[in-house]
Amino acid sequence: MSVFDPRLNITTDRLTLRPFQPDDADRIRAVVEAGHQFLPPGAPDHVAAIAHWLSTGVHELQRSGQGVHLAMIDGEGRVVGAISLFKTQWGAGITEVGYGVHPLYRGRGFAPEAVRGLSAWVFGTTELRRIELRANLDNTASLRVAEKAGYTYEGVLRAAELEDDGAHDLVVFGLLRGSTGAPNVFPQEDLVTPRLLLRRFTLADVPDLTATAADELTQSRTSVPRGYTEEHGRLYALMITEQHRISGGGIAWAAVERDGGRFVAGLDLKGTEWGNRSTEVGYMTAPWARGKGYAGEAVLAIAGWLFDKQGFQRLQLRAAVSNLASQRVAEKAGFTREGVARNGGGDEDLVVFGLIPGDLS
Repeated sequence: MSVFDPRLNITTDRLTLRPFQPDDADRIRAVVEAGHQFLPPGAPDHVAAIAHWLSTGVHELQRSGQGVHLAMIDGEGRVVGAISLFKTQWGAGITEVGYGVHPLYRGRGFAPEAVRGLSAWVFGTTELRRIELRANLDNTASLRVAEKAGYTYEGVLRAAELEDDGAHDLVVFGLLRGSTGAPNVFPQEDLVTPRLLLRRFTLADVPDLTATAADELTQSRTSVPRGYTEEHGRLYALMITEQHRISGGGIAWAAVERDGGRFVAGLDLKGTEWGNRSTEVGYMTAPWARGKGYAGEAVLAIAGWLFDKQGFQRLQLRAAVSNLASQRVAEKAGFTREGVARNGGGDEDLVVFGLIPGDLS
């Protein structure tokens, strides 16, 4: 096979994926008139060009052998999105998938459903062995689509995508023929304690996150960048945390007060060893929230989630020998002091604490 079947028709739980056709003219006219941007590259920007695009233009990719553009059709016959295969290299067995969802139908899981369905069709009917998916590092919605579709994070291409506002980093995901199961990634879930909500970082957290990270005590006790600015905070909250999660390294939460919603701490899991089901927790408490027991409360919630829902067997916490406050957090949370890692913090020794599921019984 050197071209995709022009008559292909893929059915998923809620969608039909099929080539665009002349009968779609009224549906595409509504999209164009509304100015929605989700159709494949080369789609018409005025209604006069719709008929030609549906009869010829949208099919040129398929005729070239390099890919195919498909409409996502829901159960009521509406065009709710588009999905494409492109940059296909038949000799190398590689193709790339891209998609767009109608703004009125986003947030319903159509994109990952379509990607899963098309990926299964590719491996079930062609000899292609690898499908790539690329997304801007700051496009968290597309990063989650790749994750939900079972693709594996492979790396970041720096400044690889040039857009009107400048160069963007691209995250590369891959799916191989014969892949089984989802990659090792923590699901982004909210955790609730008596006083706190632990959730994903948002843009609203940046001012308080920046003040916390720039605080003198935080600077002396953690490895956050020196001279911390709001730009550091924005990158961390909106990009770095999600890259860390989808790479399998761990996960981060912003802890906010349930009463009032004020940011009080940032926590993360890092150095995750999926084979051993072991990871390490770190945190930094906002200056205005210290001494209230928030860190220990949040760490205990994370530990319970980690052991009960994620099947982990060990949670580690390390604190500088001079950082008595962090050592007390570990002890109050039920961790056992296990030893001292000499020069574990660069030029300072670190006390190593461990927590296992039996400790919470």
